[in-house]
Amino acid sequence: MSTRRIRSLLAITSVVALLLAGCDSLPGRPTQADLPLRPSDVTDFATLYGENCAGCHGADGKFGAALAMNNPVYLAIVDDASMHRVIADGVPGTAMPPFAHGAGGSLTGRQIDILIAGIRKTWAGAAVAGAGAPPYYSPTEGDSDRGAQVYAATCQSCHGPGGKGGRVAGSVVDPSYLSLVSNQYLRTIVIAGRPELGQPDWKNDVVGQPLTPEQVSDVVAWLASKRPAPLARSN
Repeated sequence: MSTRRIRSLLAITSVVALLLAGCDSLPGRPTQADLPLRPSDVTDFATLYGENCAGCHGADGKFGAALAMNNPVYLAIVDDASMHRVIADGVPGTAMPPFAHGAGGSLTGRQIDILIAGIRKTWAGAAVAGAGAPPYYSPTEGDSDRGAQVYAATCQSCHGPGGKGGRVAGSVVDPSYLSLVSNQYLRTIVIAGRPELGQPDWKNDVVGQPLTPEQVSDVVAWLASKRPAPLARSN
């Protein structure tokens, strides 16, 4: 190739490069910073919570249909591993879906960790909020007969005889409700309460008489005994 031809090609290449550079600076062309993040690259807690959790747990972590995240007692008794497992894998048979990529959801493991850290930083409250609380999990099931007695002594004044609803609070034995929640959810509610809805925690059902771990397990067993049996599927 002649020197003249090489010089012509270099000149053309330079012109094309200048034109391309000029296109990059055209008015209205988005910069890299303007381009939207891929869903898996989002690391802002408020964004992750708002897009994945607020619909059920409430915009401020409370007043949602599901368990409040803005509950210091709950955050005091649950550990990170348990929260991660529930967010990642969901709770089968309930309204809590899985969010981890590996389970068909939209979140990475890192994003789930960001959610947990953000929830704790935003809503954990005083470190002593859960002091003396029964453990989050129970290795043994309670006794439903004893649970009926615990219910009558500590819950009936609000939820009515047999749990069917009273003047203060609604039914806790409604089949539709019990079909949508797990025993662990019931245990969590008995311990942590729903303070934003006026439901007391384990130590305030009867002032001065906090529920023991055994009583919590027993009343959960009684509630679970009211859950309707799953319907058999017909082929």
